[in-house]
Amino acid sequence: MLEDPLSLLCLYGLWVIVTMVAQVLAAAAQVGLVTLSYPRDNMPPLTGVAGRLERALRNSVVALALVAPPVLVLALRAPEGLAPAGAVTLAMQVFLVSRILFVPVYAAGIPFLRTLIWAAGFIATLWLYLQAL
Repeated sequence: MLEDPLSLLCLYGLWVIVTMVAQVLAAAAQVGLVTLSYPRDNMPPLTGVAGRLERALRNSVVALALVAPPVLVLALRAPEGLAPAGAVTLAMQVFLVSRILFVPVYAAGIPFLRTLIWAAGFIATLWLYLQAL
């Protein structure tokens, strides 16, 4: 499972769901479930861990939207062998590990480490696009 780029993509999707649940729980602890059940037009901004988890979730959804196209293109081309399979898997493993580490580091508010972890995932995504083109 950890050697198939499509499975790794699905695992990342599951991680985004875990992040979403953590964000909702943190928001509920801060503003209450009643506030979360209403339209959020007048909801106060989330702060601290809840706010950082909200931003980490937003960033994670964007990362998912960016990484999915090259992975799907490469998977469709796999029978033709246009990209080195081991390198594609490694790029997805780097992406997945970096994105899993990103959320708790962001939530903890660790500045420079968060950026380095983000950059590793972003570089892996760029590499996947270069292979897919």
